[in-house]
Amino acid sequence: MTAAIQLALLRHGPTAWNRARRLQGRSDQPLDEAGRARVQAWRLPAPWAARPWVTSPLQRCRETAALLAASHAHGDAIAIEPRLAEMSQGQWEGERLADLRARLGAAMAALEERGLDYRAPGGESPREVQQRLGPWLGEIAAAGDDRLAITHRGVMRALYAMAARWDMTGKPPVKLQPDCLQIFAIAADGQPRIERLNLSLLPAEAAADPRRGAG
Repeated sequence: MTAAIQLALLRHGPTAWNRARRLQGRSDQPLDEAGRARVQAWRLPAPWAARPWVTSPLQRCRETAALLAASHAHGDAIAIEPRLAEMSQGQWEGERLADLRARLGAAMAALEERGLDYRAPGGESPREVQQRLGPWLGEIAAAGDDRLAITHRGVMRALYAMAARWDMTGKPPVKLQPDCLQIFAIAADGQPRIERLNLSLLPAEAAADPRRGAG
């Protein structure tokens, strides 16, 4: 039996839209100045600094990967994987969730209760994200190499839901924190299971700072 590989997921650094709590989706927002400083404060555990890296094609992830590579002397080429792009929010990109809830009321509540089948107008559902992740997980399992993936909150939650068998209704069993690695074991058939969640990349004093926010 082929041993499972390990996949570590890392969310990109903060952007101005993150701080404004706007839905980004496929909108290609850059890191802001504070976001770049945040990434430069991260310290990857030694094994992950040396393993192969892959990134979403969106600029906030590519910039995060480049900053991390510079600070960790990671000289290998970083592959770009389109299937790691953020879940599309369609017509709602740039909107704030709080504003949508206030404007749409019960209709928005009903949509959010659909969990894996939540979909913004013209957007993508978490289930559809899982469907595009599935073949990629199978491919990396077949390749047999552990790797680090720089990606997005929506992608991370979709993969976590696969591993936790969570239907994405209600609160998640474990909240995925910012500034952390989320580590999964990927079986030969591409099925993920949780290995370790919320491994902080920040020095202890920074991780305890109440001003860190959601990013």
